[in-house]
Amino acid sequence: MKKIIPNKLKKGDTIQVIAPSNSVQEDDVKFLKETEKLFNSRGINVIYGKYVNSNTLGYGATPKEKAVDLNLAFLNKDVQAIFCAKGGENSNTLFDYIDYELIKKNPKIFCGFSDSTSLLNMINKKTGLITFHASTFKAISDWDDSSVFEDIIDKLMKGKNTLQKQGEKFTIIQKGVCEGELIGGNLNCLSRMVCGKYSLDFENKIMFIEDLAEESDPKFVSSFLYYMKQNDVFSKINGIWIGSYEHESKISLEKIVKDVIEDEYNFPIIKSNNFGHIAKKITIPIGIKAKIDTSKNKKIILLEKHIELNS
Repeated sequence: MKKIIPNKLKKGDTIQVIAPSNSVQEDDVKFLKETEKLFNSRGINVIYGKYVNSNTLGYGATPKEKAVDLNLAFLNKDVQAIFCAKGGENSNTLFDYIDYELIKKNPKIFCGFSDSTSLLNMINKKTGLITFHASTFKAISDWDDSSVFEDIIDKLMKGKNTLQKQGEKFTIIQKGVCEGELIGGNLNCLSRMVCGKYSLDFENKIMFIEDLAEESDPKFVSSFLYYMKQNDVFSKINGIWIGSYEHESKISLEKIVKDVIEDEYNFPIIKSNNFGHIAKKITIPIGIKAKIDTSKNKKIILLEKHIELNS
């Protein structure tokens, strides 16, 4: 499928905030407003979807309500970027109600992480639109480092393409060189997109993975990875980039990955602490071709542009 590169975010543009995972609660509002002020300081306007506060089901908005906000945000000519408000558990429930053809005809920046992993990867698969594994709107002011907002500005307004900033340490888990389009995000979400109607295409991809240890202890992570192995994901991908996972047991995500794949696969594996459920994280474009070379100082680089600067 042809890649669709979204236009850059620029002064005078508008961001729409939607809540495809958990609904916005009263104690979220102050953080959303603080993030709104940050974007306002760069000349960016912010509006909110109709159903961001909905609790129709008693445990959140209905999938159709969430999809209405998502579809209308893409349709709105006055909106240039869409951010997911916060994380949660069930953004995959929108899949049947997303208008993928509408998105193809109205491409724009789409950002989120954690539970948003499902939408980021599915929208990319169905439309070719490059999506962004980036902080949620709330987290930018709630628990993210100030560098996170600056990285979003650098990536989405200026087109900077660095995946490894100066001073960031990358660890080599398995040596090698590979190229492939980036796919990934939260391992829990990703593992549920291996088979079935809404499965992803892992062929020749570089898969980046992270998880929240508070929700997924090592046994769960092992289960997610074995499910992937049993369904031939590791025989299809070209490399793995491991992000944050901090469990009280001190068992690392890279150890669990190695326990699962053993010596059966020769692709390169690298580890960093610059994406995932951590305060300091970078923005990663999904669907863009990248290269891992464990012999280089910069272990992973982008090989294509991720944002259209001449818009």
